[in-house]
Amino acid sequence: MKNNFLKKLSPKSLRYQLLARMFFILSFILLIIGFLQFFILKDFLYENEADSLQARLSSIPITVIRDLEHFPSPENERNPNYILFKDYTLSLIDGDGDYNNLLEHKQLIVPKLSQDKLNQVMQDGPFPREDNYMITEDKTGEEQMVVFRPAFNNNQEEQFSLLQMSVSTATLHQVLWKQLFIFIGLSVLALITGLTLYTTVIQKTLNPLSSMIDRVKGIGANNLTERIPTYNEQEEIHKLSQSFNEMLERLENSFLQEKEAKEQMRQFVADASHELRTPITSVHGYLEVLLRGAAKDSEQLNIILNSMHGETKRVIKLVEELLLLAKLDRVPRLHLEETNMTDLIREMLPQLSFLAGDRDVEKDLTENLYTMADADKLKQVILNIFHNAVHYTDAETGIIKLSLVAESDFVKLIICDNGQGIEEKNLPYIFNRFYRADQSRTRHQGGAGLGLSISNSIIKAHNGEIAVESKVGDGTAFYIFIPLLK
Repeated sequence: MKNNFLKKLSPKSLRYQLLARMFFILSFILLIIGFLQFFILKDFLYENEADSLQARLSSIPITVIRDLEHFPSPENERNPNYILFKDYTLSLIDGDGDYNNLLEHKQLIVPKLSQDKLNQVMQDGPFPREDNYMITEDKTGEEQMVVFRPAFNNNQEEQFSLLQMSVSTATLHQVLWKQLFIFIGLSVLALITGLTLYTTVIQKTLNPLSSMIDRVKGIGANNLTERIPTYNEQEEIHKLSQSFNEMLERLENSFLQEKEAKEQMRQFVADASHELRTPITSVHGYLEVLLRGAAKDSEQLNIILNSMHGETKRVIKLVEELLLLAKLDRVPRLHLEETNMTDLIREMLPQLSFLAGDRDVEKDLTENLYTMADADKLKQVILNIFHNAVHYTDAETGIIKLSLVAESDFVKLIICDNGQGIEEKNLPYIFNRFYRADQSRTRHQGGAGLGLSISNSIIKAHNGEIAVESKVGDGTAFYIFIPLLK
């Protein structure tokens, strides 16, 4: 437990950094407050003491100053001439700057100002004002506060003179330092208390983050379905947990896609191997027949050679389709040019009619529909879909219809037939490679199940879409959408 606590408070931990920053912030704030308090309190104490000192000085009657050179030390407290100034000095300063100590019995030494300062005081006037005191030192170096008021000499001449009263600032310094030490003690106590409370707050605040870390540590490739709890009370933690969950969802989807891709690749290799093995096995069988002497019979030799030729054509076609798919899987290289889809289909009609045989070929074409397309690739798509329609419709009663219209921002080509249709369960897979809705029929006719996959890749390379609708017994309709060139 102790090691875990120390680990959480390591210099690199968020708890330690937050506590350290909070400590420095609190210390800085308290330091600023301490400085401000010290100087404000100092000014207040000095101003208050100066006001008190000025009041005492103003309370001394002028007649007393005229009649006495100094205040004599009383023999008892009943002496009417006695004025009690325990911690003060009182001096009369004449116009020449000479000091006359009126309280000679006092232990404080009268601070004497220089002639320049006295002249400044006399010039500015010693009457009460905002800065009605002066801080100076006596000959022993003790700091004293000095105030002034006007007075006259004993001969009652009109010569201007000053009455000076001073007091030691030692008591004020004691109060200041006492307050400073009290503030330092309270600041240390406030720091300790604040950091203690802040540690608890940090612990409570970071608990969700610690829980998230523990949950993330437990998530691996085998349990990507796990999700981190969200914390609505804390917006930042809530956003972080949401981001983690979104990342986990993306990772899960990526792993699933990779798994599906591997499965598709495995199936693709198996299907390609099977498709290649069938004609190669046939060719191998024909060669064995020839080796056993069939080559001597010219009629049988001709049949075998024709069969071998058909199988090799099938292998070549399969390899070409696989190479085309591989190219389309990469960045497709299309030779795009402005193409009139109406004219393109009209050019293909003789070829399509030949492929259809006795089947009826209907057309409904909107004039002058243009698109940016690779004409040869689009012809290949149309031939692939039309070829499937021919295979799955009756040779005598079959009807194949081609429609070309503009729909929104697309050229829409529809190729529909009245053939046997495709079962609904097979519709999601008909664009997959090597997929056959009717295994026996397709195998008999030599297809490898790549035509629709190639067509789908070509249309997507044109930024278009291809879709299919079918119902068993009613036929099938393929919809091709290509961006319309306006």
